[in-house]
Amino acid sequence: MKIAFHGTNAENFHPGFEKLLLGSYLIRSLSDELSEPAERKYFEEAEVIVGTSLSNAQPRPTQARLYQVAGAGYDGIDFSCLPPKCTVCNCFGHEDAITEYVMSAVLTKYVPLAEADKKLRKGEWDYQAGRPEGLRRECSGTAIGIVGYGHIGSGVARRAKVFNMEVHIANRSTLTVDHIIDHYYPLADLSTFLAAVDVVVVALPLSNDTSGLIDQQAFAAMRPDSLIINVGRGPVIKEKALYEALKDKQIGGAVIDTWYVYPTDSNDTSYPGNYPFHTLDNIIITPHMSGWTWGTISRRQGVMAENIHRLEKGEPLLNIVKRGEY
Repeated sequence: MKIAFHGTNAENFHPGFEKLLLGSYLIRSLSDELSEPAERKYFEEAEVIVGTSLSNAQPRPTQARLYQVAGAGYDGIDFSCLPPKCTVCNCFGHEDAITEYVMSAVLTKYVPLAEADKKLRKGEWDYQAGRPEGLRRECSGTAIGIVGYGHIGSGVARRAKVFNMEVHIANRSTLTVDHIIDHYYPLADLSTFLAAVDVVVVALPLSNDTSGLIDQQAFAAMRPDSLIINVGRGPVIKEKALYEALKDKQIGGAVIDTWYVYPTDSNDTSYPGNYPFHTLDNIIITPHMSGWTWGTISRRQGVMAENIHRLEKGEPLLNIVKRGEY
C-alpha cells in the first residue's frame, strides 16, 4: 500500500509514523506543489493520502481509498477531486492543547502578568499589594460563554469549571444542564447568551450555518468589558464587525488565533486580516498555533495509523466526514 504525506503540514506527521504501522508500506512525503513528475505519479497512485488541501489545481489521486485529513477542519478539501470510492476522515487530538491556550487567554483578562512586568521594569509598582490602583477582579465566579460544544468546547468547559467559572453554552443541538454546564442557550438565542457572560469563546467549525454568526448585532449584545477568544474558524466572526468593535472599544478585548488571511508559503509575511488588527492595543493576535503541540502530533498519528489498519482489514474507519461509495 502506498501512503502519501502531502504538503508541509502533513509532513510533520511522517517522522516515526512507520513504527506505528503493522506490516510493510511504501511511505513518502510530497511537496505542496507536487512539482516533480515522480511526486505527481506517486500522488496519483497512493491509496492513502494524509493532507490538508486538495483542489483542481492538483493531480487527481485516482487510486485513493482513504483521504486522511491531518486535522479537524476539512474545508480545504474539494471532495469532487477524489474518486467516489474514497472515504474522507479527519482527526482531533488537539483539544488539550487548545483548552490550555484558551485558559491562558482567559487569564490575561484577570492576571495582568505582562503589564505588571512591563511597569516594574520602569520602576512602577502600580500592581503592588496594598495599592488601590492594583486591585483586580478574579477569574473565579465570572461567567464564560462557549459557542459550540464539540471536542474543544467541552474541554474548555471542564477546565473553566476547575477555575470556578460559571459555564454558559450556546449550541445547535440541545444540551442538558449538569455539573459542568450551568446554562444552555440555542443558537437562536445568541444575543441573550452573549449579554450574560464575561468571556466568549468561539469554538465552531466553518460552515454555511456558522459563517458570520458573530456579527455586528452580536457585538452590540456583549458586555462592554467582555473578552472574545476565537479558536474555531476565523470567518465564524465577521471580520469587519470584529475590527470595528475593537477599534471603537465596544468590547474589552480579543484573543484571536484563527484568521481571514493566511500565508501562501513560508516566505509570506502578510498580516492575518483585511483590516489592520495589528495596530490595535486591545487584541492579542497569534498565528493559528493553539492546537500545535507535540501531544497533538502524537495523538493524531495514532488515529491515522489506526485508520490505515482498519482500511486494510475492512473495518469501520474513525471520524468519517465523507463515506466512500462502494
